[in-house]
Amino acid sequence: MTASGNGRDAGQVGGAAGRVRSYAAFWFKALAQPSIDLSLRTHPGHMTRIVESPGLSLPQDELDRLITQLRIVAAKTLPADQLTYGIFSGERERLSRAIVTLISEEDSGRPIAFNALSVMQVELDGAPVDVTHLGLVMVDPDARGQGLSWVLYGLTTLVLFLRDGLRPRWISNVTQVPSVVGMVSETFSDVYPSPRPEARPSFAHLQLARGIMRRHRSVFGVGDDAGFDESRFVITDAYTGGSDALKKTFDAAPKHRDAQYGEFCARELNYDRGDDFLQIGHIDLAAARSYLFEQVPHRSLPGLFVASLILGLQRLVLPVIYWLDDRRTFGTLRPRQGSDR
Repeated sequence: MTASGNGRDAGQVGGAAGRVRSYAAFWFKALAQPSIDLSLRTHPGHMTRIVESPGLSLPQDELDRLITQLRIVAAKTLPADQLTYGIFSGERERLSRAIVTLISEEDSGRPIAFNALSVMQVELDGAPVDVTHLGLVMVDPDARGQGLSWVLYGLTTLVLFLRDGLRPRWISNVTQVPSVVGMVSETFSDVYPSPRPEARPSFAHLQLARGIMRRHRSVFGVGDDAGFDESRFVITDAYTGGSDALKKTFDAAPKHRDAQYGEFCARELNYDRGDDFLQIGHIDLAAARSYLFEQVPHRSLPGLFVASLILGLQRLVLPVIYWLDDRRTFGTLRPRQGSDR
């Protein structure tokens, strides 16, 4: 019994060490490189790949393979030929603004879920800002209930938040699904609309909503004839611009464990007409902390420690090293003349 127990403990230690090494490599690359293309084991038997701007970074054969994987997942719930907007178009220009998170089975390589984010440039207070649109989420029905939500709705935005030096990032989301309304409301900060008592629209929310509806309807498949109720941030008759196949009845829309989100959707949205919420919020330190400690599984916590160390190295130590090194160019810093002689 003693030998068996020691072997099991050694295996657990080895497994934990392997996870730490995996997370270390993932976060170091996420924080160090300008364009993300990373793979990480997020669940036992599952690999998650995050690809930023695949329309710019991937050669045509790899891009085609990625689109095929996304269509395999989509075909499990909808006729693939009914999805003609956004990433399914295969257009490099659209995919140059996308960030794809794809979860696959590690052994077979079979894709089981994805989230396709898009980066939209919108004017705020007279200056352009980037808004990360949470985009389309699809999960193979056979893989539902496996705890994939924390990856699909938060991991990629967290990576971007850390990579950008903890600067708050605006996010947007278009949905009529109560479970998604709740997930976004509970993952990000200052989300509006939401049934939570603290939800209030600021002038910044309104500016961003107007800019998104004016310039970026094609990102989420809403036609020009769809209306927008600015008092409630509700897109009316939303399923007319390529996303028609995603329209749901209230009964068919997945519900959140907290009933307030279902009640909110039933009260505010006309499902017969096809309404959507346009949710706007942001990821900041408070949202990141809440996400890490409330949604990320405990088995992933070793990676959080590694991420903190690497983040501290990048944000505090490396700039000092670069500043003291007067032999090489770094950003606007120039080497001292003759310093290398």
